[in-house]
Amino acid sequence: MNLLLHYARPYWKQITCAVLAVVTMATATLLQPQFLKRMLSAIIADNSQAVLHNGVWLLVLAVVGMIAGVSGTYFASQVSQSFAADLRRAEYEKIQSFSLTQIQKFSSANLVIRLTNDINQVQRFAMQLLQIILRVPILFVGGLVLAIWTMPSLWWVIVLMIILIMLATGRIFGKMGGLFGKFQHILDKNNTLTQESLSAVRVVKSFNQEKQEEDNFAASTKELTDLNQKISYIFSLMLPVYMLISYIAIAAALLLVSQTILKNPDELAKITPFITYLNQILFSLLMMGMVSNMVSRGLVSLKRIGAVMAEPSTINIHANAETGAVKRLNGVITVRNLSFAYPNDDKQVLRDISFNLLAGQTLGIVGSTGSGKSTLALLLARLYQPSAGQIDIDGQDLQTIDQETLHQNLSIVLQKPVLFSGTIEDNLKMGRPDASLADLEKAADQAQASEFINQYPNRFGQEVSERSSNLSGGQKQRLSLARALVKNPSLLILDDSTSALDARSEKLVQEALAKDFVATTKVIIAEKIASIIHADQILVIDQGQIVGAGTHQELLEQSEIYQDIYQSQKAKEDNHG
Repeated sequence: MNLLLHYARPYWKQITCAVLAVVTMATATLLQPQFLKRMLSAIIADNSQAVLHNGVWLLVLAVVGMIAGVSGTYFASQVSQSFAADLRRAEYEKIQSFSLTQIQKFSSANLVIRLTNDINQVQRFAMQLLQIILRVPILFVGGLVLAIWTMPSLWWVIVLMIILIMLATGRIFGKMGGLFGKFQHILDKNNTLTQESLSAVRVVKSFNQEKQEEDNFAASTKELTDLNQKISYIFSLMLPVYMLISYIAIAAALLLVSQTILKNPDELAKITPFITYLNQILFSLLMMGMVSNMVSRGLVSLKRIGAVMAEPSTINIHANAETGAVKRLNGVITVRNLSFAYPNDDKQVLRDISFNLLAGQTLGIVGSTGSGKSTLALLLARLYQPSAGQIDIDGQDLQTIDQETLHQNLSIVLQKPVLFSGTIEDNLKMGRPDASLADLEKAADQAQASEFINQYPNRFGQEVSERSSNLSGGQKQRLSLARALVKNPSLLILDDSTSALDARSEKLVQEALAKDFVATTKVIIAEKIASIIHADQILVIDQGQIVGAGTHQELLEQSEIYQDIYQSQKAKEDNHG
């Protein structure tokens, strides 16, 4: 609830107006039966002036209640919408500050649900809180007091009705238990299944697994539907049970009053407002039960959102960009005794990695598949935190460098290129938002992407479809590389980023890197030794450890693993030749 109060605080004026509107509407509702009682008494006494007077008051109360109801809905909607937008924005910003370890802890599908469905549930909860939940106690307490005041002799009928309704409510909600939490869990699972199936649609179709995926989705959806129906069935018992209890109470009141009506004619004028108050008490209890479904879901969702917001960020963030404090890093890298294991996995992927790299130098990293090369790249980019050891940039611990400074100085091209829907220009400007057309053209030339970009009529305005399905693997790699180069970074990390390029294009990219990025420190991970043969230093990684370090020539003389890799690749080239 602290989270709810924190993000609702800026809207205290609207909240105050909503509360006043609810109180006004509830007060008008409670006063109407009293004027109705006076009007009936005036009718019995044949007092037309009193009938008219009380009739006017009834009309005034109806108009006031209507205006208050509309105003309350307006302010409640304004608060809930604004509050939800702020919370959604804050949660999204929080997720952006997470490391990959933290994202994997929640899972991307789970975080999407928390950003969408859970926020919507909390928004509905806030709306109901300001509209119904505040009105319920006023109607309940007011109706109870005024009903007893109207006909004190029938107090026990009211108390008995409330006790029976409370017992029925406790019984119904006892059956529901933790079904709402389970519902959110299954919804997460269903969303994950859908996301995986759609993102890997090419694999599904190539292996003819459409039927299997349909069956998996149907089974997950059925589980969700069955649970939702179970909740609905239990919840649907509330209205008929409440109505049965209230009708019994009304029948008892009418029966008791009918036995004394001849001795006390005034009871005739009281019975109608008394029954009205009974209905108001019933309505308040019924509303309490009806909104409890949404309240339960809202509180579960609020707890799930709170878990994301309470997760401590592992990235150091400062607003240095706003103060002009972002500085240009030199790119000197020092890695000392670095070790790393993925979350929930005791096996270390990297063990005791140490090396030094001067500004402007090129580091090549080779090794077999699964040796930990890509993991090292992610650690250098601070996408993961080391389990042990330390990475320094220009003598400063990487974990203490603020995010803005790091992002302004670092570019990374991942092994699997990722582009976003939009234009080519939009994607390239992610590397540098203020880049001019000349900057984009230069980066495209360096990445050998101009060749296909210039074939489009609108060049950089060409649309990139969802998941860049309208581009080939080589085109994606070139655009990803151009996006990284347009920033002119101090530190460039390339994780097998030219694997889909032909030999000629790869050679041209290497020449551009050597010529145009002399001051940039480059870390190049490659399967092919030809990609890093001219590096100032080459690391050979095997099973998470450095088993060789030096220049190409030194490693040919000292490292058997490097020799094996080189000879096998050279043999393949000779065979193709």
